[in-house]
Amino acid sequence: MDDLQKKPIVSIVIPSYQHAREIPLCLESIFKQTFSEYEIIVVNDGSTDGTVEALAPYMSRIVYVAQENRGGNAARNRGAADACGEYLLFCDADVIMRPDMLETMLGALGAHPEASYAYSSFKFGWKKFRMWPFDAAKLRRMNFVHTTSLIRREHFPGFDEKIRRLQDWDLWLTMLERGRMGVWIPEYLFLCLPHAGGISLWVPKIFNVIPWSKLGIRMKNMEELEEARRVMKEKHKL
Repeated sequence: MDDLQKKPIVSIVIPSYQHAREIPLCLESIFKQTFSEYEIIVVNDGSTDGTVEALAPYMSRIVYVAQENRGGNAARNRGAADACGEYLLFCDADVIMRPDMLETMLGALGAHPEASYAYSSFKFGWKKFRMWPFDAAKLRRMNFVHTTSLIRREHFPGFDEKIRRLQDWDLWLTMLERGRMGVWIPEYLFLCLPHAGGISLWVPKIFNVIPWSKLGIRMKNMEELEEARRVMKEKHKL
């Protein structure tokens, strides 16, 4: 069996909406990985920004799926349904991987057969997110696991397509309720590129403590985040 016929070990699913600028950088970082037994599934979630043209040079090296705009979770699930690998990695289109990211994550899961997924520290622009070792009680209080984590395929429950924000926290809580745990890699294995309207979003901590509503100020992002937290608390009985 030649290399083209080998079943991939890792399926990298990239949901993309309006990421024509970032996705080539993401793909190039994957092609530089020290571990090469992977497939890349790009799900174009109804982009109108030239994403198809940006992907044109890479079409022979990826599986390309196009769908009408249904949201990131629907795109992730669509990619997972087409995946062939033993492991799933949901890689946001604005992520740039360290060259040994796949190898390091696979090594962590190999060393920890009790873990269902491996997650790492990461950077968002200039900001470092070191994260913590896996702690079920802490996970029920706050999310500290990025969507871009390596998951054992047989333990993946699917993303809730009704959830529009905090979808990664929802996934980890759903897995926790099924007895699934993660293992932390204390290394910065990837960088998220800041992108207005992108999937990745970081809100500075101070924005969470200022009583905007009492000051008569409406902050759309904060209101959406608070509503998402309310949904999480209700769904998972937090």
